[in-house]
Amino acid sequence: MNLYDDSHWQEASEYGSGAEKKTLRDENGKKTILLRLPENFHMANHTHVTTEQHFILDGEYKSEGKVYHKGDYQVFSAHENHGPLESEKGALVLVVWDSYQPKN
Repeated sequence: MNLYDDSHWQEASEYGSGAEKKTLRDENGKKTILLRLPENFHMANHTHVTTEQHFILDGEYKSEGKVYHKGDYQVFSAHENHGPLESEKGALVLVVWDSYQPKN
């Protein structure tokens, strides 16, 4: 699958504000998507039950008052509150979630 072509994009309603996603992997609790954030994007604070990684491939976004640019990497631990997430100019982000491993 080509990351940059126009095929396989879907509305990313869980992100709102016109975001789109291209699912690259979704198996056994592990997920990888390409996330396209539109101009003037905003998403409120939130958490996940798994670790979440962001690789910014193009554009930029602002998270917790800091601007992340093309080439930047960010990781959020499971249950870590993060956001708000904003993008004035839009961004292309590779997002990876690790599988959830409940404690015994």
